Amino acid sequence: MQFAVPPRKGPSPPPYARASLLTFHRRKQLKATAILTLALLAVFFLLSQLFRNRAGNSAAPIGTSGVVIVTLLDRASYSDSYLQKIIKNREDYAERHGYTNFFANLSDYDSYIGNSPRSWGIVPAVRHAMASHPSATYFFHLDAHALFMNPNESLEARLLNKHRLESLMRRDVPVVPPDSIIKTFSHLRSEDIDLIATNDAEDLATGSFVIRQGDFARFFLDTWFDPLYRSYNFAKAETHSLEHIVQWHPTVLARLALVPQRVINSYSKDSTHAAVDGTYKDGDLIIRFFECDTDPKRSCEKEMGPYYSLWAKKLKIE
Repeated sequence: MQFAVPPRKGPSPPPYARASLLTFHRRKQLKATAILTLALLAVFFLLSQLFRNRAGNSAAPIGTSGVVIVTLLDRASYSDSYLQKIIKNREDYAERHGYTNFFANLSDYDSYIGNSPRSWGIVPAVRHAMASHPSATYFFHLDAHALFMNPNESLEARLLNKHRLESLMRRDVPVVPPDSIIKTFSHLRSEDIDLIATNDAEDLATGSFVIRQGDFARFFLDTWFDPLYRSYNFAKAETHSLEHIVQWHPTVLARLALVPQRVINSYSKDSTHAAVDGTYKDGDLIIRFFECDTDPKRSCEKEMGPYYSLWAKKLKIE
């Protein structure tokens, strides 16, 4: 026997009509959610590009310098005449190649250095330069007791060009000469590099190095300046601290390129511990009077005098 379905009472719509209405509202909600999600992703993308530019991983804005030369001056220990020669030499070189100079005063970092040797001042000086020039790409720290002797050769041509750096990188060699068991990686390429340095016959050179702006640079400098390292009784303070970090932290070693000493760190004939073929020759970009400020038998001002005169004479010829 079949029973008739009793009719619904009142004007209420049938169940299928209600389901269609709910589906319509659901689709509108999903569409709105999708649009909002896409908008948020677009905002996050734009912000990431902005912060990337600020970190120095993209091209520097027009009108800004891609290279900053960092020089730490001890104004209390040397005559104004001597310091002005150093400054003039740096200013001439920077002007020729569109670079920027950052002259730091050692006394400005005394409160950060504390009881540690004052040679540690190079680390906060470079960090200060990076904070002051966030759009620059490279920071070249050069010891004050040094001169640019080949003014027409740019750092790009000498070192920073991708293919040039590739040809200069010393692979699978001891980080600390002559026989450190930790060696530079053999697989690295120029695009992997954020820190460029040299070594002499005994140590990594802290008086002449290049670091690239970015997250690694900030991490590296903060690690290097850690109070634990500054309080440790390293015989050569920041130099031995750097050697420790590079040898025992593969993250740093994987970003390091060692290049021949004379590329950016030629020693004067009176300097000790030069590497094989590490002493200055005519045509080199830089001459450095290594340890002239720590050897009581030497005078930085006297050693620099003849080379400064030669440089000044060269400018007049040109």
